[in-house]
Amino acid sequence: MVVLSSILDWILGTLNIVNYIKIIVEYTKEMNILGIILVAITIMILLGIYCLIAFLIYKVIKRYIKYRKNLKNQEDLNEEVEILRSKLVKYDADNAKYGEMLKDKDGNVLEDGESRFSRLSQVDEDMENYKLPASNDTITLKELCEMFRNYSASTLKLYYSEKIIRLFISALASNKLVILQGISGTGKTSLAYAFGKFLNNEACIAPVQPSWRDSSEVFGYFNEFTKRFNETDLLVAMYEAGFKDRVYIGVLDEMNISRVEYYFAEMLSLLEMPNEENRILSIVASGWDNDPKNIKDGKIKIPSNMWYIGTINNDDSTFMITDKVYDRAMPINIDEKFDRFEAPATNSLELSYKHLNKLFTDAKNEIKVSDDLLKKLDLTDKYIMERFRIAFGNRIVKQLLEFIPVYIACGGEETDAFDYVLANKILRKFEQLNMGIIKNEIDGFIEFLNQTYGVDKMHESIDYLNRLKKMI
Repeated sequence: MVVLSSILDWILGTLNIVNYIKIIVEYTKEMNILGIILVAITIMILLGIYCLIAFLIYKVIKRYIKYRKNLKNQEDLNEEVEILRSKLVKYDADNAKYGEMLKDKDGNVLEDGESRFSRLSQVDEDMENYKLPASNDTITLKELCEMFRNYSASTLKLYYSEKIIRLFISALASNKLVILQGISGTGKTSLAYAFGKFLNNEACIAPVQPSWRDSSEVFGYFNEFTKRFNETDLLVAMYEAGFKDRVYIGVLDEMNISRVEYYFAEMLSLLEMPNEENRILSIVASGWDNDPKNIKDGKIKIPSNMWYIGTINNDDSTFMITDKVYDRAMPINIDEKFDRFEAPATNSLELSYKHLNKLFTDAKNEIKVSDDLLKKLDLTDKYIMERFRIAFGNRIVKQLLEFIPVYIACGGEETDAFDYVLANKILRKFEQLNMGIIKNEIDGFIEFLNQTYGVDKMHESIDYLNRLKKMI
């Protein structure tokens, strides 16, 4: 410690410019020309020392910055190498898999001419003698909700509230993409799974991986080595749905563990097309003569009888869902585990897509959104636009007009349906605004909702606004 202290004192003494100036001024009058020259040389030497020290400090800092930059580049490179390595392992496994697929049961190599879509071609064969089970074409939407809830509880021991079941069925009527979101362990994936079991057509569950970057992860890809297409379970389910008049459910489990826009971008656009005949998904670049019968020029028509259910866990390990995705989907919040209840023993149901679609269409035609609610909707739109600069888009209005009638047909109330859509499709956008401005407007907006719709009628929206105010 004494040595370090001495070195520090020496450095500080060496850099004490003020002291040097005092000494020079004090002795200048007594110096001759030689002394002045020596003082000038000494000053130049000191300046040189200072410049050298500054230069050394600059070099050290520059080297450190370069070292940190190289370290960061090395970390990024290592991450990319790991991703490529995982894909290489996957491709090697696929090569081995398809190497086996190229052989018959005796181990002999298959001849050319075999379909590159082996699983889809098998579906073609299976459908030649398929007979659709008789469908229950008398059930109503309200009965469907009650039966599904009781079946889940009595057979699967999965318990959901009447409201969640109504929201789920109504969401299917307004969107092909439904998002089940909330904390882990509340039964999001189980809800989609249970619905498939209830309709005797199990949901196809595709666990999303962090490495998913494009649509090939969802539907598969053409392997140039084996000249075979690696079909995913989801693609097989989509292809099979094109043959059967049944309800199909595809589940993207933990869909935000990777960016949805990376691997599901094309589907987001196609599902928005009003004409279902134009919903054509490109699978491969061109068609082959021996491709499955419903693969035309390397493309497949997206079946109208299939829905895509994404589950989301809201935590720090996942990506945020963007407005582009939320606007094209109907989100359902499942943030609690529901109480057990005694349900009557209920069997599964044979329900055709044709009848389910008819139930949706009839509800939309027979149950119109009331003029009173439409006027209040217009007032609410203007209020939110003036105070928060957010407007109801045409897409959301269309979803409202399709969602509310079905929710009512399922046994719900009109205001409750509108309240849910307002809270989950419009008010959630408030989180992207300036929180300081929002805080001053929340109480006034709550008062507006109570005055316009009745006190505590818009409890879903008011609860959301109160939670938002606590976060500010």
